Amino acid sequence: MIDELARADQAVAACADTAVWALADHDLIAALDASHRLAQRLAATQLALVRELDGRGTAVAQGASSTAVWLRGRLRLDIGAARRLVGLAAAVDVAPPAVREALADGTVSVEQARVIADTVATVSAVAGGEVADKAVGVLVEWAGRFDPTLLRRLGTRILDHVAPDLADAADAAALEAEAARAARDRHVTVSAQTDGRLRLSGILDAEAAALLRAAIDPLGAPSGPDDTRCAGQRRHDALADVCRLALRTGELPEAGGDPAQLVVTTSFDGLTRQLSAGALDVGLRLTPDTVRRVACDAAVLPAVLGGTGQVLDVGRQRRLVTGPLRRALVLRDRGCAFPGCDRPPRWCAAHHIRHWADGGATSLDNAVLLCGHHHRHVHQTDWVVRLGRDGHPEFVPPAWLDPDQIPRRNEFHRRT
Repeated sequence: MIDELARADQAVAACADTAVWALADHDLIAALDASHRLAQRLAATQLALVRELDGRGTAVAQGASSTAVWLRGRLRLDIGAARRLVGLAAAVDVAPPAVREALADGTVSVEQARVIADTVATVSAVAGGEVADKAVGVLVEWAGRFDPTLLRRLGTRILDHVAPDLADAADAAALEAEAARAARDRHVTVSAQTDGRLRLSGILDAEAAALLRAAIDPLGAPSGPDDTRCAGQRRHDALADVCRLALRTGELPEAGGDPAQLVVTTSFDGLTRQLSAGALDVGLRLTPDTVRRVACDAAVLPAVLGGTGQVLDVGRQRRLVTGPLRRALVLRDRGCAFPGCDRPPRWCAAHHIRHWADGGATSLDNAVLLCGHHHRHVHQTDWVVRLGRDGHPEFVPPAWLDPDQIPRRNEFHRRT
């Protein structure tokens, strides 16, 4: 095998030096198909090698705690990819020979082989080996037309084609198997970056995925014609808005005896001069603009320090706009007051038109409802917020956006 792989390596290396720009369209497509088929055949060989190494215990004999950990170092994979490789090797090993043959022939892709192996295992448990063998033939045929996602979806009804009398039982078993896989694979990983940010990754089960989409999809839509955020940035801000709403409810479990809350530490003099950075209780630093913005939020607990760092005010949650005052604000603004925004009141925080650190009062005449995105936008740009003669908020755009600086209002909530 080593000699054959070496020759294959040389052949592929020769292909890599080919000037693909010189190929005609039909040759380019044929070469793509051939390279894909070769990749699947090599994947089948790799899976067989991984399965044999795992079965022999080679990785453990060489001092690794598992085959996946050994593969991570040997092949420079991340641990998730290494575990999936070991798992797929095991799944293909116990699958009917037709699955391995289809992968070795390049007829199916690695991900399609995973779907077929999972589906056949379920069918075999419900209907036996003979029906499972029939299912393999149908699934391999479908793999020539459908991607892995659609193939898995079609596979849930495979017995409608090979054993209709057992379809209902198989469907129930497939759903249970899928639920078990989802429960096994569900996770959320939060990794601290060197600059204080967090990397968020994970896999949600179907229910959690539906809840997340229901919560952030409406918030992740563009907030107006001036919204320049990309889709990923809008989803980021939507997730932050969901967290703000959860904190605002006051119904989260206590942490260390205190209500769930955001604690910002800064100096009072620096805050009033708009110069002081701040620190969260988890150790992350915030810019002066961010400190002043979050100080508007009703769920922020200021921890104000004197010039030498002594505590001047901590432990008293300042709900700046609550109760009757917030209800009056909601009745007046009906949602985010920024022009063109459709965010409802529950997604909004009360923004002080004149910041409280500058002596601004906590009153209806000095407050305006803003969603998370526009709250940040107002703090970071030159938009001017004020109340018109009728007591309703209006926004004066910066000169670069409108040289005439004609005040704008949100007409969306007035129409609803």
